[in-house]
Amino acid sequence: MTTSSQWTDRWRAVMSDNYGTPPVVIVRGAGALVWDADGNEYLDMVAGIAVNALGHAHPAVQEAVATQMGQYGHTSNLAIHPAGVELAERLIALAGRPGRVFFCNSGAEANEAAFKVARLTGRRVVHSAEGAFHGRTMGALSLTGQPAKRSPFEPLVPGVEYFGFGEIPEVGPESAAVIIEPVQGEAGVIPAPAGYLADLAALDALLIVDEVQTGVGRTGAWFAHQHEDVAPDMVTLAKGLGGGLPIGALLTFGETAELLQPGHHGSTFGGNPAACAAALAVIAEIESEGLLQHAADLGARMASDLAAVPGVAAVRGRGLLLGVVLDQPIAKAVELSCRSNGVLVNAIGDTVIRLAPPLNLTTEHADRAVATLADGISS
Repeated sequence: MTTSSQWTDRWRAVMSDNYGTPPVVIVRGAGALVWDADGNEYLDMVAGIAVNALGHAHPAVQEAVATQMGQYGHTSNLAIHPAGVELAERLIALAGRPGRVFFCNSGAEANEAAFKVARLTGRRVVHSAEGAFHGRTMGALSLTGQPAKRSPFEPLVPGVEYFGFGEIPEVGPESAAVIIEPVQGEAGVIPAPAGYLADLAALDALLIVDEVQTGVGRTGAWFAHQHEDVAPDMVTLAKGLGGGLPIGALLTFGETAELLQPGHHGSTFGGNPAACAAALAVIAEIESEGLLQHAADLGARMASDLAAVPGVAAVRGRGLLLGVVLDQPIAKAVELSCRSNGVLVNAIGDTVIRLAPPLNLTTEHADRAVATLADGISS
């Protein structure tokens, strides 16, 4: 059997160093649990950074993908395939109003597409919030309100203006769109203030809501903007949509839905049949298992329990996207302590622990995570 140490040595020899060297070698998963190459079990409270909405190796996702691959796996967009049509219909129905869907492979690609659609209005400026993260491709990176991530690759796409998260940008005749995350995930799980999305929707510019991290049930609603009954012009999705397979989507509504025309944009692999089949299975399981309410209820319980832990200054977020804010700069040490005790969490900066577990996380596993975090914070 190849050990974790051996896999790590092989990684270092051939893999690009942009991620550094990850600290764990995962070889198997089931539900919210994973196992490393040495046989150690971990409770996965990160879920591939909010990707594995149903946990690992979910039977419904496996069956859907295997069935689709038994028929065919790829057509490109030179042909219609039923899984893509059905998924687009489901997403538009969940959004609750007429629209159109462009499929791609990731959140960055979805935000790139939204950026391009905004430019098709004839206006040039897109407003983005400071602290925002919209991806690492050049257009999406241009929208990302984190100078440390942008600066090595400048000059980037012009026409992006940044504003304080929670503030109202100054829009003008050249303002094409405002892009916003309902919860800033990479900045430390910071929710938008109540009523903020509605205020942005009232501006004379398209509203793009980046639901890459918050969408597909993570906050206890299909889309986080639905908590406030806001009607964005565009919504971007990825992460949890495919339940572990790469898929992204741009949802467009109203007149905005007619802006993309033949030749404007495309993706060879976007919305491929296998990924669409997985996404349909994810949506069906969330519905049949009542996971929207489960995520809301369990997330609220975890937030309450964590807020009572000594050393926790606050708990931010909604549903099963939580940021545990520590009163000391020990997030990395807490992450290491949790991993050493069989729980995977994600430190963001020095003071925040991000939790984004599977939506079907059990109460027992939630309690185990809280207890392990409490021990890690106090040690």
